[in-house]
Amino acid sequence: MTTQEYLYLIALTKTPKVGPVIGKNLISYCGGIEAVFKESKKNLIKIPGIGPIIAENFDPVSLQLEAEKEMDFVAKNDITLLSYLDKSYPKRMLQIESCPLILYFKGSAVLNHHRTVAIVGTRKPSDYGKAMCEKIVEGLKPFDVLLISGLAYGIDVTAHKKSLEADIPTVGVLGHGLDRFYPSDHTALAKKMIQHHGGVITEFPSGTLPDRENFPMRNRIIAAMSDVVVVIESKRKGGSIISAEFANDFNRDVFALPGPVNDERSEGCNKLIKQNKAHLIESASDIAYVMRWEELDAKKVVQQQLFIELEEDESRMMTIIRDAREITIDVLTYKMAMTPSSVSSLLLNLEFKGLVRSLPGKKYTLN
Repeated sequence: MTTQEYLYLIALTKTPKVGPVIGKNLISYCGGIEAVFKESKKNLIKIPGIGPIIAENFDPVSLQLEAEKEMDFVAKNDITLLSYLDKSYPKRMLQIESCPLILYFKGSAVLNHHRTVAIVGTRKPSDYGKAMCEKIVEGLKPFDVLLISGLAYGIDVTAHKKSLEADIPTVGVLGHGLDRFYPSDHTALAKKMIQHHGGVITEFPSGTLPDRENFPMRNRIIAAMSDVVVVIESKRKGGSIISAEFANDFNRDVFALPGPVNDERSEGCNKLIKQNKAHLIESASDIAYVMRWEELDAKKVVQQQLFIELEEDESRMMTIIRDAREITIDVLTYKMAMTPSSVSSLLLNLEFKGLVRSLPGKKYTLN
């Protein structure tokens, strides 16, 4: 996107009563972000979900002036803007309807990391909760994950700190703008995360205070960015349970640490497990087992080893089959420009290596 398009997008997020869903509707109906700001109020009212109240409050001039101030803040503080139309936008986020129009990111983490795990929990954990959190984070190291949490007191900060210690990239999702860190005690930690291949991210522009209503919105981002959400100690109600509920709604895998039935810090986790809303977790290997990470990693290693051993003709044949998905031996013979016996010999070798398989009708496909 161009700088001007980012400006328009920020301006749209500052429009009263316009959230991510309505914002996308506006962009879609008008044919682009710039077109929204050139549309008449008469036509805006006709767009589904808009109505006279939003249209009347839509002041393009003042909104763009506010957006220009935000763009200045972004430039001065080395912040990366991520539009939902950008390739670098977290792809997992795009799976939810309410994904933010724009994200503010500071850091160098790969947000589209191939594995992402969120760890959330109570702000007042027990020694057991802290120890188990650290054990789980440390156990994730071999699986090359990006760890996500909310930079809050308790389990969040424990997970972030242990990630840094274990050299695991970690990202904090914030419920306020990037002109501050909340709680302020965690400012040094946030800066360290930014410097060590992690970062901080938020949908809120600068000047947004860490108000109570912002944190459920923050929790949906934590859930949406993650493949797995782990809850370590939580009361029956609270931010961690909200994150778990979002994760279930978004078809993410949820894990919960069981605890004593007479400890209110474990009531939420035990309830999630009892209601089959979460897998019981004792260690990181439980996540790896459910997500089939070890199996997938082993298969990848085998495939890499096999591909290293491929001869030139075998590699060329693999490419042809991959492009065709399914191909008859006659067509393969033509494309390879080889004799039928040579093609048959190559196919046999690839079958022995487990790379291709035969189908009815003398067809072949990749395994």
